[in-house]
Amino acid sequence: MSNRTLVSEQRKYLVLNVQAARKIARVWLERAHLENVVGFGLPEVDDRYHIWRVPLLNNSSQEKVGEVVIDAYTSLILEDKSTSPQVLEARLLGRTEKARRTSDRPKDTYMLSALRNTIAQGDAEEVLQELPAESVDLIFTSPPYYNARPEYTDYISYEEYLLKIRKILHHCYRVLAEGRFFVMNISPVLIRRANRNQASKRIAVPFDVHRLFIEEGYDFIDDIIWEKPEGAGWATGRGRRFAADRNPLQYKPVPVTEYILVYRKHTEKLIDWNIRAHPDKRLVEESRIGDDYERTNIWRIKPAHDPRHPAVFPLELAERVIRYYSFKGDVVLDPFAGIGTVGKAAVMLGRRFVLIEQNPRYVSIIREEAKSWLGKEACTILTINCPPIKTDDILL
Repeated sequence: MSNRTLVSEQRKYLVLNVQAARKIARVWLERAHLENVVGFGLPEVDDRYHIWRVPLLNNSSQEKVGEVVIDAYTSLILEDKSTSPQVLEARLLGRTEKARRTSDRPKDTYMLSALRNTIAQGDAEEVLQELPAESVDLIFTSPPYYNARPEYTDYISYEEYLLKIRKILHHCYRVLAEGRFFVMNISPVLIRRANRNQASKRIAVPFDVHRLFIEEGYDFIDDIIWEKPEGAGWATGRGRRFAADRNPLQYKPVPVTEYILVYRKHTEKLIDWNIRAHPDKRLVEESRIGDDYERTNIWRIKPAHDPRHPAVFPLELAERVIRYYSFKGDVVLDPFAGIGTVGKAAVMLGRRFVLIEQNPRYVSIIREEAKSWLGKEACTILTINCPPIKTDDILL
């Protein structure tokens, strides 16, 4: 038996072998409902570009109809380099290139999402793959902090944390409707020193996450500064040494801001198209913003506190984002739902919600809170990996 080290092992790829590449490609085929008519050729690793190529074959003729391209480092499917399900279907049915081009012409209107209010328990990376493509109109979330507090799960490394965020952005891109917005509340984090001989470390998470958004195909739109009341950041301990000694080089300002980063799923269409092509003009008109809107990119909002969760963002923040970046009747997704603030704001503003949360305790809170948001209609919520909300659990 040969002890020769594989190239994939030398490069420290996440996708190490043919079996792993096929498994990832099969999940992609199942998502497109093509697993019964399309099979695989022999996957090959291209270490020049750090990708795996998985040939796709017509099960009947064994002719190649396309390929799936997988990022070897992250295990993510590169949708822009892979053959699209629409093209695969056309080739399997023997349609011509001309017919495909005709069917791909821009439409004057688009379909509204059929998703109903949804609560899902589980890892967002997995749950997102079960949602229909382009079924969400707005994504607003605040991802878990990287090792900032003991309440959060520690990642082995910052690189592992960023990889997880990248995978969420990747799967969100598929479920987000064309030209619609992904808004993220995020801030630098302070890693406290282990002992007095070490320095604390502040990590500029927003700037690393911005790079991930761009690499995953989103267009940057705006940076909004969420400013908290003076003194809100003193609990971090930052700035106390300078306040006591006043020595140069020791100056560290107390953080009282966070970022609200706004991105749009890439499209050649202008934002006006999303407004003009909306099939329900009444909802568009009812969604218009009044004269009391926030005119600058500095939003002054008091932080929220809830003993049930260590890091909730204010309901007012969720309300502003939902008002400014969605229409009434839209579907708003939060892949890191916490105790469901985004869902509550969505219902208040006439939108639907999709809330994904991994912690069973928080999911229980969301399910209970949803009864006060929707009353008897809470029994119509789609629940995934958690018990349904029963009508007789809800008080009139």
